[in-house]
Amino acid sequence: MNSQILFPHIGKVIASTGSRSFPRMLHDLILTQLAVDATHITQLRADPQAGADRPGKPLMQTRHPLHASNDPLLCAAFPEQPEQPVQGPLLHRQRGNLNPAQLHLTGRKDSYHYVLSVYRSSQAQSFSPQERLLLEDISPLLLPMVEKHISALQPHGDSAEQNGAAIEGLTTLRLRFAERLEQSGLHLSNRELEVCVGLLAGRTAPQLAEQLKLKVNTVESYLKRAAIKLGISGRHSLLRWMYSPQEDAPGSNDGAPA
Repeated sequence: MNSQILFPHIGKVIASTGSRSFPRMLHDLILTQLAVDATHITQLRADPQAGADRPGKPLMQTRHPLHASNDPLLCAAFPEQPEQPVQGPLLHRQRGNLNPAQLHLTGRKDSYHYVLSVYRSSQAQSFSPQERLLLEDISPLLLPMVEKHISALQPHGDSAEQNGAAIEGLTTLRLRFAERLEQSGLHLSNRELEVCVGLLAGRTAPQLAEQLKLKVNTVESYLKRAAIKLGISGRHSLLRWMYSPQEDAPGSNDGAPA
């Protein structure tokens, strides 16, 4: 996996945890590794007896993460799937062979299963064995983010806990950005830094203005000042500056203008 491609998308996914934009950000992240036409997230209530032999230990993953569309768990959530019962080892052998234009990753925590499904619009565009392995390889990255997003949406949860993942994501971006500034020998004001971190997290100028209790014009002014210091021209060049090697960064050779 190319970390320079992944990092900007991972930051956006984490920052959008618990929001309506999370599925779109997750879809964009998956697209960096695998060509898919749609991404769906589904939550299912698990059998209360399942995992009873391990009380007090929430299960993040109790089964093989990649399942065929005829898996009993998935048939309950997606009744339009072909219902052909498969028993025991046969399911393992047939995993991914039926309806190969869709794949499902499943995880579990407490009393819920969560399913991350990816689809291709044409049955002729089946997922190859290599692509199925690739999706399975990145499941340790994808499934915890899906689990945190679903937890953040629970109506009766602790609000501090619900917002924890998003705050943690922004903190990670802020620390990484500060580290990048230090590597480049540059300095931004606190407001300029917050605006840049917000843009890296996928927020727009109006959203940042509301968050920081500023006017949109003021946010844009901070962005322009930061752009001059960093030697960049906008969001895309900010992303390149953030995740490119230090010697390739626009501001690292020219220095900060006076």
